[in-house]
Amino acid sequence: MTKFVQTIEFKTTRIDEFTSALDAWIAETEGARVPTHGTLTRDRDQADTYVQIVEFPSYEEAMENSNRPETSAFAESMAKICDGPAVFRNLDVVRQEAL
Repeated sequence: MTKFVQTIEFKTTRIDEFTSALDAWIAETEGARVPTHGTLTRDRDQADTYVQIVEFPSYEEAMENSNRPETSAFAESMAKICDGPAVFRNLDVVRQEAL
C-alpha cells in the first residue's frame, strides 16, 4: 500500500477561524481519525496564503475520509473562511526519508 499526501493551498485573512475549525475537527474525530500527519504552513512570499499538508496511509483511506460527514462539514466551514477556492493536489508518496 502506497502512502498518500494531499496538499491544500488556500488564501484567507481569517486564519484564526480556520485553526479553530481544524481544532474542532480534530476533537470530533478523536479515535476515528484517518490522516496520520498534518502540517499547516504559511507562504512567506504571498500574503495570507497557506498550504495544509495531510498524510494518509493510502489513497483509498484518504477518499474514505473525504466521504465522512465530519470531514464534509469541515470542508464547508473552510470554504466560508477562504478568500476563493482551495487548490488540492493528490500525491502518491514515491520516496520518504527521515533526515
